[in-house]
Amino acid sequence: MNEPFIAFEGVRKSYDGKNYVVRGLDLSVAKGEFLTLLGPSGSGKTTTLMMLAGFEAPTHGTITLAGHRIDSVPPHRRNIGVVFQNYALFPHMTVGENVAFPLKMRRLGKAQTAERVRRALDMVRMESFQTRRPNQLSGGQQQRIALARALVFEPQLILMDEPLGALDKQLREHMQLEIKHLHGRLGINVVYVTHDQSEALTMSDRVGVFDDGTLQQIASPHALYEAPANPFVATFIGENNAIAGEVVELVGKTCRIRTADGSIISALAGDGLKQGTRTTLVLRPERITLSSPAETPNRFTAKIVELIYHGDHLRLRVQACGCEDVRIKVPAALADTFRASGDNIVIGWAPDDCRALALS
Repeated sequence: MNEPFIAFEGVRKSYDGKNYVVRGLDLSVAKGEFLTLLGPSGSGKTTTLMMLAGFEAPTHGTITLAGHRIDSVPPHRRNIGVVFQNYALFPHMTVGENVAFPLKMRRLGKAQTAERVRRALDMVRMESFQTRRPNQLSGGQQQRIALARALVFEPQLILMDEPLGALDKQLREHMQLEIKHLHGRLGINVVYVTHDQSEALTMSDRVGVFDDGTLQQIASPHALYEAPANPFVATFIGENNAIAGEVVELVGKTCRIRTADGSIISALAGDGLKQGTRTTLVLRPERITLSSPAETPNRFTAKIVELIYHGDHLRLRVQACGCEDVRIKVPAALADTFRASGDNIVIGWAPDDCRALALS
C-alpha cells in the first residue's frame, strides 16, 4: 500500500485539558484526493482542518504531510493554501496585488510573480480583472480570487473552510462544479470543510462524517448514501426514514425486523446486529413505491397524513409500520392520484433498499 499523503494518527484536541473536541482521530488521505470533512456545528471538522493548517496544535497524536511530521511546523512553512468563507482579501489592494501577496512574502522575482499571477487568475477565469479592487467584485468573483491566491504559490495542499457559505444557492452550486473541475485539472489535494451534505456528495472523492469529535464514517459519496455505518450517518446524509424495531431473525447479510405495530420488514443487516436487539431501520423516501404488487416482500397499508408539493416532485407523509412519519418521494405527475389526507394507500420496497442498523 502506498504511503498516505496526509495522515492523522491518534489525534486528539482539547482546549481546556478536560473536554475533547476531536477524539482519537485516525485518518489517511491519498495523493491527489478530494476529501470533504462533513458534520454539524461543533462536530470537530473545522478543528481538524485548523490542525492540518497549523493554526491549532494537536493535544495528542501526530500529523504527517508527504511523509513528514508537521505537528510543530508553523503554518507558513507547511506549503498549504487556505481559503476561508470570508475570502480575507485585502480591500486596499487590486486583484493582481492580492493574488501576488503570497509570492511577495516568498520574495519571488517580479517577472516570475507576474507570470504566476497571470496563470493563477487564468485557472479561475479572472485574468481580465487584475486591476480591479475586491469591492468591485461579486461574491462569486471574490471567491475565485481567494482561490487563485491559494493556488499561486503552487502549494502541495489546498484547505477550504466553508468557502461557499456566503453565496446564494445558484452561485453556490455553480462554484461547487468549478472547484471540482479545477481539482480534476490540477490533481492537487483538497481538504474541504462543510456542513452541507449535498455539497459534500457533489464534490468529493471521499467524505468523512464527524459527530461529537469523532469520525463516524469515511467513504465515497455513493457508499455513504447507500450503506451508512450507523443511524447518525444515515440521517445526516440525505433524507432517510428511521423506523424502530427489533431483530427477530438473522440470515447471512439479511434480517427480519418486527416494528411497533407487529409488521415484519425484511432488510439488509448492518454490523453488530443480534437477534432480539433493538434496531433502527433506515429507508430512503425515493425507494418506496406506490401500489406495490402482492409479491413485494415489504408491502404495507399506509395512511396519508400530509401531501407537500415541491414542483418537480411530491412528498407524502404517511403512517405505516408503527411509525407516525414515513416520508415518500414521488414524481409530480402522480399529484392528481391523491385526493386528501386520511386516504389509505399501499406502499412497498425491496429488502435491498432498507438497512437495519445497530443502536450506538
